[in-house]
Amino acid sequence: MNRMKSLMRRLIRTMLLAVLLISGAVFGLYKMRVDIPALNTTKVYAELDSMSESAGQLKGRIVGQYESYFHKEEAKETHHEHHTIVVTSPIAKDITITQEYVCQIHSRRHIKIRALENGYLKAIPIKEGQTVKTGDVMFETVQILYKARLDAELAERDLAQLELNNTKRLADKQGVSQNEVKLFEAKLAKAQAKADLALAELNFASVKAPFDGIIDRLHEQQGSLVKEGDILTTLSDNTVMWVYFNVTEKRYLEYMAETGHNKQSPDIELILANHTKFPQIGKIGAIEANFNNETGNIAFRADFPNPDGLLRHGQTGTVLVNRVLRDAIVIPQRATFENLAKRYVYVVDKDDVVHQREILIDHELDDIFVIRKELDVNDKIVLEGIRQVRDGEKVEYEFHEPEQIIANQKNKAE
Repeated sequence: MNRMKSLMRRLIRTMLLAVLLISGAVFGLYKMRVDIPALNTTKVYAELDSMSESAGQLKGRIVGQYESYFHKEEAKETHHEHHTIVVTSPIAKDITITQEYVCQIHSRRHIKIRALENGYLKAIPIKEGQTVKTGDVMFETVQILYKARLDAELAERDLAQLELNNTKRLADKQGVSQNEVKLFEAKLAKAQAKADLALAELNFASVKAPFDGIIDRLHEQQGSLVKEGDILTTLSDNTVMWVYFNVTEKRYLEYMAETGHNKQSPDIELILANHTKFPQIGKIGAIEANFNNETGNIAFRADFPNPDGLLRHGQTGTVLVNRVLRDAIVIPQRATFENLAKRYVYVVDKDDVVHQREILIDHELDDIFVIRKELDVNDKIVLEGIRQVRDGEKVEYEFHEPEQIIANQKNKAE
């Protein structure tokens, strides 16, 4: 249709140009009154007058036909652009809302393994990245000094035991008093305590794993001289991972209100750095005690089982918190329009008169809005033909069921 109209415009313009050129030539000759020899000048001028009048009439007819044709076309287009106004209603339904938060992944237990005593590292029976069990020896220092100290303390204990035994025999024969017996008993207890301390120091020469975990980088090598408190490596328990993410105060209050009755944590999903979804589902494990005064956020912790050991301490990702809104008021996005950074809908009253009403959006999904209480399921809102209606006008419309509209919303929007 547009191509046909363009061709018609070009043809009519060409015809008008030709008529204008002829009229201009005739008018010029007529004004100049050119005296052409061998011609009857009076007759020529009469003919020119006649031709000029005919050209003017032809021009008028062409212009009239041109205007009439395009007035009809514009009327057709105006009639064609008039669409039927479609009206629907908001719908109340359960909606699953997904909120994203950047997160940091930590091991449930992540500790630094330190040297317990001074000495040289005699042996390191572990490797970086190795999995160890509780009680496995990780580092050994030279034990000669601690072994000698233990032997000396054990000898002192044995001596104190002999002295106590002799004193008891004398006490039985009334040779010494009971106070002497108690004195040697105390001496034996002191010698035993020193022997236990020496044994503990000897045991400190071997650093053992306090729980099942994965060995990190080794900070010291075999033969190194280490001091008490030096970091040897780190040990991570990755069976359960703690994922931390920051939540705004508003979302924190919503979470507490939602879980206040049943105390059930929402399902939480984890998206890794390569945009794949972690196969395990997490639950809220803890909420920190204090808000950050600078950001206004509070840290949540989600616990994820890690049976395959895919997650490691220090990773980052994105958590998806899925929450269900019960009986949320939902409308199609295309039923709204924006004006001065505010959202509005046209509401049709019982007299079929439309009224503009502002709405507040709680959540935005792909093609629908979850709004607050500005509308209810009994209201009627304009879905199609928003540009054709004006505030306060009475309209004729077709009503479509909201369930059908929402079900087909995505396909319809595409």
